[in-house]
Amino acid sequence: MPIMQNTRQQILDYIRAHQMASAIEISQALPMTPANARHHLSALEHEKLVEVVGTRAAKGRGRPTKLYALTHRAMDHNIDLLVEAMLKVLKSEGDLDEQFSRLVPHLFGEADLNPSLIVRLNQTVRRLDEMNYQARWEASPEGPRVILGHCPYAVILAENPELCQMDAVFLSSQLDQSVEQVAKLERGPQGTPHCIFAVRQVIEPK
Repeated sequence: MPIMQNTRQQILDYIRAHQMASAIEISQALPMTPANARHHLSALEHEKLVEVVGTRAAKGRGRPTKLYALTHRAMDHNIDLLVEAMLKVLKSEGDLDEQFSRLVPHLFGEADLNPSLIVRLNQTVRRLDEMNYQARWEASPEGPRVILGHCPYAVILAENPELCQMDAVFLSSQLDQSVEQVAKLERGPQGTPHCIFAVRQVIEPK
């Protein structure tokens, strides 16, 4: 781990152990200069891993001391265990596609089946972006392809690959077409991973 990342992880670990801390306290514990601690805290705040939760009056004259705590994003969680348990329940109740079809409207909202496939594609991409997928679609000789530039479930996907199946069910319901995943977290020219879902049946309503 690079030195800077290791230092910031140490800061996060210290705040986690003490619930909240100031730059001075962190500088004394690690150790580092207060200015260096404030620099790292500013970077962690920009990454939304820490936040200012209060102040402490300065001794004598001077500005109040900022107190930092972890954000929800940086806190330990059991989300992966919850998802795994819920998927086990869904699979035990029957066909997983059928269970996802019941789940998708609650997660993504009801589909608006506009007569135009292009309109449906644009609507679907907008909804995916609202759900942090960084989506787009492109035309190809075989039909449209929906490209997901970010997987919001990436941290738990290895243990729960069925979540890709949920994405396919969502796309199929929104586009009213058969959809197949043809790429999973593949790296593009810029080196960033992405997933691709191909629309297999392009039949415009008459």
